[in-house]
Amino acid sequence: MKRVQKYPGVYFRESAKRKVNGRADRCFYITYKDPSGKKIWEKVGWTSEGYTAAMASQLRAERVRAVRHGDELPRQKKKEPYFGELARKYIEWARTNKKSWRDDEQRYRTHLKPYLADRKLSQISPFLLEKLKRKLADEGLADATVKHCLVLVRQMYNKALAWGLWKGENPVKGVKLPSLNNSRVRFLSHEEARLLLDELRNVSTQTYEISLLSLNTGMRAGEIFNLRWQDIDPENGLIHVSDPRSGRSRKAYMTEMVKEMFAAKQRGNPDEHVFKDRNGNKIQKVSRAFHRTVDRLGFNDGITDPRQRVTFHTLRHTFASWLAIQGTPIHTIKELLGHQTLGMTERYSHLIPENKIEAIAGLEQRFISDRKVVDIKATG
Repeated sequence: MKRVQKYPGVYFRESAKRKVNGRADRCFYITYKDPSGKKIWEKVGWTSEGYTAAMASQLRAERVRAVRHGDELPRQKKKEPYFGELARKYIEWARTNKKSWRDDEQRYRTHLKPYLADRKLSQISPFLLEKLKRKLADEGLADATVKHCLVLVRQMYNKALAWGLWKGENPVKGVKLPSLNNSRVRFLSHEEARLLLDELRNVSTQTYEISLLSLNTGMRAGEIFNLRWQDIDPENGLIHVSDPRSGRSRKAYMTEMVKEMFAAKQRGNPDEHVFKDRNGNKIQKVSRAFHRTVDRLGFNDGITDPRQRVTFHTLRHTFASWLAIQGTPIHTIKELLGHQTLGMTERYSHLIPENKIEAIAGLEQRFISDRKVVDIKATG
């Protein structure tokens, strides 16, 4: 909130998104004291609604005059919070109540804040959220990520109701959440992967590096963004991957291409992020250069099913699919992907060659029969 120097008691704040005549839209406020001496803040209105600092000053003069003459002031409405205010309160609560609070914070900051933060809770409708859902999908986000974002909005409104900040309907009730049908998983051929990496190398070095890393290790975008130099162990060819949601960690294994990539990078301090934006901060989302390159290569031409469109997450699917095709045991794929249950990995089982499936089944049968022999000896 900034003071209007020309008019005492008049303040304004600027919108981060809305523009009027090429300038940021301004919302004017006035402040004065009621008969008891309590300081009152009153919203006047936005420049886009026709209000000016002079009009705000005139209204303030009327309020001050009313107090001085003992006239009744208009009853102050309870201030309706903006979504950004609710989000701050929610994340503060989540820090001590949810293990996955970092995911909530990142989803809000990256995907929800730019679109919702400056809107009052009453201004967020099911229709607006449907538009947000479409926008996030068009940016290449996976259905699961879009669903997580909408569920987060729903949880925030539920808390607003519980905390007495909101008395209306939860707008997410009127939104159809994306269905997570993973029966078909698009993955790249080796030729497509080579084309993509070659193009990215010429467009953006960092986008090329994180794409190479995901394709060769199966790491998620968020896991790559969280990497610090202390997690990189080139001597043993290992990457220590932490999952802030579950608190678990796993090892990713470097291919020769990944080793060469890290060797060419200037190593930073142990606690410094490996991949940073132009301001030296941790990356928050995949660069648009990736999506533009995918479009330029025509990988999504004519594809309307979002499950079949190439996104950054496709690189992780490609890593797992290639492993399955070469006959890697499904349990090994599970560990490399960091899946918590085998059911999450079984979508790749149809890619494992039939003779390899039989071999794995035979190995399991041998294990079971050997265990029975051990049990008999132990009890005999």
